[in-house]
Amino acid sequence: MTHPAEEYDVLVAGGGPGGASAATFVAMQGHRVLLLEKEEFPRYQIGESLLPSTVHGICRLLGVADQVHEAGFVRKRGGTFAWGSGSEPWSFDFALSEKFAGPTSFAYQVERAKFDQLLLDNARSKGVEVRERCAVSEAVEEDGRVCGVRYTDADGVERTARARYVVDATGNSSRLQRAVGGERRYSEHFQNLALFGYFEGGRRLPEPNSGNITCVAFPSGWFWYIPLSDTLTSVGAVLRKDCADRVRGDRAEALGSLIDECPIIADYLSDAQRITEGRYGEVRVRKDWSYLHDTFWRPGLVLVGDAVGFIDPLFSSGVHMSTYSALLAARSLNTALRGELDERECFAEYEARYRKEYQTFHDFLVTFYDVNRDEQQYFEEARRVTGDAAPGAQAFVGLVGGGASDESALTSESYRDKRKQQLHELSRGVHWEGHRIQLQAAFGEAADDVPVTDGGLIASLDGMHWERSAEPV
Repeated sequence: MTHPAEEYDVLVAGGGPGGASAATFVAMQGHRVLLLEKEEFPRYQIGESLLPSTVHGICRLLGVADQVHEAGFVRKRGGTFAWGSGSEPWSFDFALSEKFAGPTSFAYQVERAKFDQLLLDNARSKGVEVRERCAVSEAVEEDGRVCGVRYTDADGVERTARARYVVDATGNSSRLQRAVGGERRYSEHFQNLALFGYFEGGRRLPEPNSGNITCVAFPSGWFWYIPLSDTLTSVGAVLRKDCADRVRGDRAEALGSLIDECPIIADYLSDAQRITEGRYGEVRVRKDWSYLHDTFWRPGLVLVGDAVGFIDPLFSSGVHMSTYSALLAARSLNTALRGELDERECFAEYEARYRKEYQTFHDFLVTFYDVNRDEQQYFEEARRVTGDAAPGAQAFVGLVGGGASDESALTSESYRDKRKQQLHELSRGVHWEGHRIQLQAAFGEAADDVPVTDGGLIASLDGMHWERSAEPV
């Protein structure tokens, strides 16, 4: 039986944080959005450690911040590293950076099944038509443009849905990304393998750092140690490519052997038991190879989240990069759907901004993997790669908190106010009209945005569209 194709403004494939966020941002502008997710939520997913830019920026824009704050997730005030040339672990607090000062100086450690469910339910509440257990198989093309997808619904029936734009948010195993053209370009620096499981009863750091993620370097790579509740802990070993043979055979035995080689993690888990049943009962493996697609979009199709790129997980940037790409792509979709700017210009803006954020993380990670440096050297390197005028430690926290882009939607109100004041002070003595244009171009009266390329676009006042910046006089 042939089913007639359904028509939408935007079709999103994938219901994780990137897909749910992109769908919600577009639906909030009154467009008709269909989201197809192959699994049934809640479902397991790795990537539990969030950044302030997601918690206080993206979630606030999505209208889901209150639900996230009330969900009972572990509060994360910063991170702790046993890393570098020093013999003692060192910690950082998000509060050190003005970008996350005051009430936004924390993030959460989340159980992704619960967090992702919140975002998907919020998408429904904002008008997105969500269909779970619907697996997208391929893109539909006409006259050189993607105009929909073919998918199998929850009853096993093959269907077609059409849309003016398709968003591929199906992750690193995406099938649709092939339709965009180009290739994934893998980083020569980060070709790691992660082996991870979950434990009950692991030790916690003293307050106020009990919710910190702890990252510990050891000869074969590094460990993450993420407290998901008072007793539940995510523990993973990220191994260099040349140590991949260590995970052959019994995975649980391999993880136990690696833990024994890392005294700090072994001590933290000395009274803990690995979970062997349920959602967290499996010891899993994932290739954490960093990559970036060399084509972000084509007419009718745009990639977001892990479909477009993935960066080494050391700084917990996965959900940040996914939801940030969703915000940028949604601005492009909303602007193109309104017909205000050419779609090529809109999606070029998305690509320029996302590449800049990705490259900043990548370049700093290359340096950070040099464990012969100390924390002060890491801080100064963060200052260099971000171009931040703040002292090194503040630049480091601004970067690892997800604020390197200076995107107004991702930083605190107090930081934006200070940026405005700095611009006022810098422009003293210039002609009043030039001063006014600087403020208008940088903030749109209230927004805090500047072009990232010559002739580039800036975010609109509501943060949901692109617009041209004021031309200098």
